[in-house]
Amino acid sequence: MTLSIVLPAFSEEENIAFIYGEIMALELEGVELLEMVFVDDGSKDGTFEIVKSLAQKDKRVRGIRFSRNFGKQIALLAGLRESGGEITITMDTDGQHPAALIPELIKEYEKGYDIVNTSRKHTAGEGWLKRVTSRGFYRMLNMLSDQKVEAAAAEFRLMNRSAVDAYLSFDERDQYHNGLVSWMGFRQSSLSFDAPERHSGTTKFNLRKLFRHGLSGITSFSTRPLRISFTVGLIVMVISLAYGTYAILNFFFGTTNPGWTSLMFVILFLGSVQLFSIGIIGEYIARLFRETKKRPHYFIQERC
Repeated sequence: MTLSIVLPAFSEEENIAFIYGEIMALELEGVELLEMVFVDDGSKDGTFEIVKSLAQKDKRVRGIRFSRNFGKQIALLAGLRESGGEITITMDTDGQHPAALIPELIKEYEKGYDIVNTSRKHTAGEGWLKRVTSRGFYRMLNMLSDQKVEAAAAEFRLMNRSAVDAYLSFDERDQYHNGLVSWMGFRQSSLSFDAPERHSGTTKFNLRKLFRHGLSGITSFSTRPLRISFTVGLIVMVISLAYGTYAILNFFFGTTNPGWTSLMFVILFLGSVQLFSIGIIGEYIARLFRETKKRPHYFIQERC
């Protein structure tokens, strides 16, 4: 049984040799390590130079370098396209996806599963804000989406050839990897693990990227936000009609009083509801705009 390992990397020069050593130290009975595919997502440091030096020493190491940063989801797509093993494992290069778990993934696959997912039980060194926002994101995603995604799901998973080929049939530009894998079906299992601290460096996900990632996950799998905005608009309209009727009756009975505070509140409330609803619609239109252009997912600048 041949194994491909896909490793997206963005400015991880201090971690490439470490993760390579971790994988090479594994004892995989009955499994041939066919290749390690490093995908350099437009790094600003010497990440790809280190990959090239490893490739010169080990023919199983392959690398592709994007012309710019296209994002982790696209890097995963590119790595899966390059992989050729009977089974493929995707994992991060920062050391938080422990290579020691790979034999467990293979054992679970041998039970008859097509896809073996993982989820984080605990992440060493993770701040409370990251834990709260992560849990909140998955709750919101599962509440708004028609497709359920396991909480704390990691992009550390095993897929067999059939599942990889099915994933590669997607032609979406805004891809949410965990959601697409969950939507595909197949026989799926999951293992949980404790994630250690990063081997070196700092995370490249800032608040803006996390927000965009979460928004992409929600809008990729549900039109429920549109229905919610319609429902809220309908409720506000009913309340407004009731309040308008009350105001007209007061006018005819001559009991009207100056009401600057209530007037400003109503104007601001209605305006915020309208802008929020327009923003939701705009996000879906933006997704349609990106999809209709049919631009390539990425460009490869260099290979090794």
